[in-house]
Order: sequence, then C-alpha cells, then structure tokens
Amino acid sequence: MKAIIVAAGEGVRMRPLTLKKPKPLILINGKPLIHYIVSSFPAEIDELIMVVGYLGHQIVRYCGETFLGRRVKYVTQREKKGTFHALKLCEPFLKENESFAVFYADDLIDKKTVERLIKHPLSIAATEVPDPWRFGVVTLKNGSTLDSIEEKPKHPTSNLIAANGCVLTKEILSIPPIKHENGEYYLSSVINEFAKRRDIEVVRTSFWLPVGTPDDLTLAREVVKNHPELLS
Repeated sequence: MKAIIVAAGEGVRMRPLTLKKPKPLILINGKPLIHYIVSSFPAEIDELIMVVGYLGHQIVRYCGETFLGRRVKYVTQREKKGTFHALKLCEPFLKENESFAVFYADDLIDKKTVERLIKHPLSIAATEVPDPWRFGVVTLKNGSTLDSIEEKPKHPTSNLIAANGCVLTKEILSIPPIKHENGEYYLSSVINEFAKRRDIEVVRTSFWLPVGTPDDLTLAREVVKNHPELLS
C-alpha cells in the first residue's frame, strides 16, 4: 500500500526553527518528526510518496530512496496551492481503484490508529478536542461514516475534528476543488464532497498530537520522553 506524505509547507508558525530547516526534520528527542510519522506505519504500507517543497532537498537527502525499509518517490510542489494540489501532483503514481493513505508530516499519530485506518477502503481519522473551532469539524451519518467537514467554524456543532490521516482512492481527484480565499485548494473540502458519493469510515484516534508551534513541539518532546507507549 502507498502512503502519500505531504511535507511541502513552510512551517511559518514554527519560526525561527524553520528558517533553515523544514518542519518535518525538526528533532524530537534526537529523531526528526518525519521519523515518528513513518515509524507509525504498519508493514502493509510499503511505499512512500513524499510531496516536498520548502527546503525539500533536505528531506530528500535525509530520507533517500529507501526510508525505514520503504521505497520512496518524491514529488515537488513548487507553488503554494494547498493540500489537494499536493495530492493531485501524485496522480501519475496512483492506480485506479487502489486505496492509498495520506498523512501530513508534522503530526504524531500512533500505529494502532493507522492500522485501523488502512483496514477500510475509504477512511478518515478523527478525534475530540476542547477547541474544535481551530480545526475541521466532523459530523457523522449512520453513526460511523463521514457526513461533512466544516473548516474552522465559528460555532462548532461538536468537538469531533479531522485528525492526521485518511485513506482515499484516485476517484477523489476527479472532484473539482474549491479555491479558498487565500488561493489554495484544501483536501478537506474535496473530502467533504467525496463523502456525498462514497461512505468514508470515521476512525477515532488512540493518540494524535499536531505539532504546529514551538509550544506543540515542547509538548511532543515531553510525550515522547515520558509516554513512549502512546506512539506504539
């Protein structure tokens, strides 16, 4: 199974740590973020497609052609056009009717959650948080499948939000993306439309920690040091 890793962002909120280093290579107790992401993948994920951009040559140099026992292909996102655009760039490497996983390179997630995700032909990770207005808020249909994702709503209908990780098929690339006011095309908005066509299983995370700011990084280092079992 292929896993696409979106690792092209500038990591603006993590500055100054990202002025000379891409965020996926920031160290957490001696290992870069991207190491923890790929370490959470079960054996079924045997091929990686990394979408690089900002300082991407550093990621290519670090990961090489084989990373943690998995073959790696690289795609370069030269323009800041969003996460759906990043996925679209991977289209030549994807087969019809083949499920593939998508992850972002700057979140921590546990292996058990990834294992549950990839058991479904279509799925998305979700978790409950105290501040859902910062994320894409998820609503369900039939108790366990995705009804909709609303990005950063002012009045969230629940605390359930989309976390890092989903399983999709190439069919999603046929859906016209919606251009955000900032000029980018976001994967979440296209998944929202995809859910109208197909049943997408919502998988609750056992552990998930977004690492977007220096404060998040401090917390991540504490978790890795004091609770390594959360990542297994």
